[in-house]
Amino acid sequence: MDTLLTNAPTTPLRQRMQQDMLMRGLGSHTQQDYVRHVRRFAVFLRRSPDSATSEDIRRFQLYQHENGVGPATINGGVSALRFLFLVTLKRRDLARALVITRYQRKLPDVLSVEEAARLLEAAPGIKYKAALGTAYGAGLRVSEVAHLKVDDIDSTRMLIRVEQGKGRKDRNAMLSPQLLELLRLWWREGKRRGVMLPHGWLFPGRSCTDPISSRQLHRAVQEAAEVAGIRKRVSPHTLRHSFATHLLEQDVDIRVIQVLLGHSKLDTTALYTKVSTRTIHAVAGPLDRLMALMEGKTPPG
Repeated sequence: MDTLLTNAPTTPLRQRMQQDMLMRGLGSHTQQDYVRHVRRFAVFLRRSPDSATSEDIRRFQLYQHENGVGPATINGGVSALRFLFLVTLKRRDLARALVITRYQRKLPDVLSVEEAARLLEAAPGIKYKAALGTAYGAGLRVSEVAHLKVDDIDSTRMLIRVEQGKGRKDRNAMLSPQLLELLRLWWREGKRRGVMLPHGWLFPGRSCTDPISSRQLHRAVQEAAEVAGIRKRVSPHTLRHSFATHLLEQDVDIRVIQVLLGHSKLDTTALYTKVSTRTIHAVAGPLDRLMALMEGKTPPG
């Protein structure tokens, strides 16, 4: 049976879908996600996805809602199954049966500057301090930090080269003098340990021939947050959120922040105006104006 189980031998259906994803330039992480989502659908069906009916799709999505599957996971599955049905199987009728879940996007947790400093100080070792410092100091995604190479640090132009970021796009990120110094401290320590290979990974994993994993960085952040006494829910992406918010609070133009983050849409970057304390504090409240008028003073704002 043509299932798309990742731990099973590659079947003709899975191979064809992977070829279709490759030809359309989908990134490796997207390909893995799509295969995982289709696998879940196959496990639910207990047969090949290419034998699915519209009623099967309805039952699967209803099952997800009844079992508390989050909207992001449901919608990720919709994207994967739409690709399978539209591109690989040429079954537009099945793709139309998939339903996107609408939900309100939550505001991201953001650290204060003081909390970010405490978190970095509590990082478990110079490698993690440099890696987390890069996530915060350059606003990189965790996968982008993990896949940096030594040659991506351009100290002459003070830039970090990010290759094949989200959407398989290349971009330049900022490199501050403080971050450069932190990276140099780690580079010297890495050379001393013998794990920093020429043209190799900037943050090697357990083997110096492999990059550090996103899971390792997640664990490092959570460990540092606990040591630093930070009660917020913190992940490597929190550092990226904090980078954007702190730049906004320094009056950096939001379009510049959009470029630095690698966002394709300004609407995505504009989310940070909702968590910027400076943006909120800059507004004069109606009660302040009312009280000023009652006291015969000039209203603020």
